[in-house]
Amino acid sequence: MRILRSLFAAFALLCALGGLACADQVSNFVKDGVAISGADPVAYFTMNKSVIGTADFTTEWNGVTWRFTSAANRDAFKADPAKYAPQFGGYCTTGTAFGKKIPIDPTQFRVIDGKLYLNNSAAAQSVFLKDVPGMIAKANKNWTTIETVPADKL
Repeated sequence: MRILRSLFAAFALLCALGGLACADQVSNFVKDGVAISGADPVAYFTMNKSVIGTADFTTEWNGVTWRFTSAANRDAFKADPAKYAPQFGGYCTTGTAFGKKIPIDPTQFRVIDGKLYLNNSAAAQSVFLKDVPGMIAKANKNWTTIETVPADKL
């Protein structure tokens, strides 16, 4: 129980600081001008890992720049962006489950039932993995309320 309280306290601190690293877009986490900190969203599905894309292969979607490792990945994304884009505007799934918009670490992810879920840290990923269905349900419920609210207002 003590460890859980410590994890929650650390998570609460991340929540409070979360808005500092976010772009001013309310429904997409963006770092350095690109989604997912530059990771190729298609690679999560085809390679099951986080791979940084290149400025040579980009597209704009939903008001955000997306990077890819190849023209094929870019074209696959362009054909069906909703299939590859992360859930909850690219914000931390665990944070969203707690009603916050928190930046992500692109290496902390899971593809579940054909959807990409990102998290902020190994600790947030651990919380997520302890109750995947519950965390997704909470995040889905909260996202409908917080999607259009700036991160620093939560």
